[in-house]
Amino acid sequence: MRGVIMYAPGDVRVEDREMPAIVEPTDAVIKLAATCICGSDLWPYRGAEHVDHNPMGHEYAGVVTQIGADVRNVTVGDFVVGSFFASDNTCEICRAGYQTHCVHRQPGAATGAQSEYVRVPLADGTLVATPGQPDTDLIPSLLAASDVLGTGWFAAVSAEAGPGKTVAVVGDGAVGLLGILAAKQLGAERIIAMSRHADRQQLGRRFGATDIVEERGDAGVERIRELTDGLGAHSTIEAVGTQEAMMQAIRATRAGGHVGFVGVSHDVSLDGQELFFSGVHLHGGPAPVRRFLPELIQLIWDREIDPGVVFDLTLPLEQAAEGYRAMDERRAIKVLLSV
Repeated sequence: MRGVIMYAPGDVRVEDREMPAIVEPTDAVIKLAATCICGSDLWPYRGAEHVDHNPMGHEYAGVVTQIGADVRNVTVGDFVVGSFFASDNTCEICRAGYQTHCVHRQPGAATGAQSEYVRVPLADGTLVATPGQPDTDLIPSLLAASDVLGTGWFAAVSAEAGPGKTVAVVGDGAVGLLGILAAKQLGAERIIAMSRHADRQQLGRRFGATDIVEERGDAGVERIRELTDGLGAHSTIEAVGTQEAMMQAIRATRAGGHVGFVGVSHDVSLDGQELFFSGVHLHGGPAPVRRFLPELIQLIWDREIDPGVVFDLTLPLEQAAEGYRAMDERRAIKVLLSV
């Protein structure tokens, strides 16, 4: 099969790779219907994380082609969506809704999902089948559910977005934009998107943003406070993972409010005194996407939400390197790779 390998920062290649096969009796192999590039893939691409001939990709949706002898919940021919972490979905941590911290956690796309096929461990606990074979136009949205939609949803839930709440969203990438969609679905009264890019602002408004703030850092915090009678947002989503974004999120949130942080942390440190006196709740981390998949799949299937529009550039798998460049240069929000 063909698949993406990142040799080193900035060096992405599509190569012939060995076809995935069943390794453990709990595995499944999936033929991808489509794959994509994640914003978190840009960290190693830019040299912020170590990379050395790594198979890439962790978002996947497609048709099951093989199952191990112990797999019971999915069958060959099912169209399935899974999470970027594999989980048994039966341990105490999973049952509490934190499948990304499963006691048997491992990478969900064991062989790399930017490819034609992928092996998924712990298939019974990781994969969720759709009600049938999806229409082609639903596939981008189902693929989004595998990570960015589920992650944005977890951010909104962690921030306790809901009726009567004002939600601020720090980060206008795919996760932040789908955090807006999630906050809207959860009933938020007002959603403030922090964005400087016209195309992302437009998509944010489509997903439910009521206000746009272009300022960043302390100026962005001050603007949010101006919009909230000096108090700050009830709920804030942090979807970047940098020091500036985290501090902007905490400082933009009122005392007693909640910050849901899902940006992969890079060199973020918190001052104990400031945190102590902020009165803000912090919750987040790697999103337990599996918790939300049944609900998200049904919303997509019923065409109540359309998260797939976050893919604003589609390229063939063979042009993955161009997809990385487009996202790195902010010429694309999120790239779908057709296989």
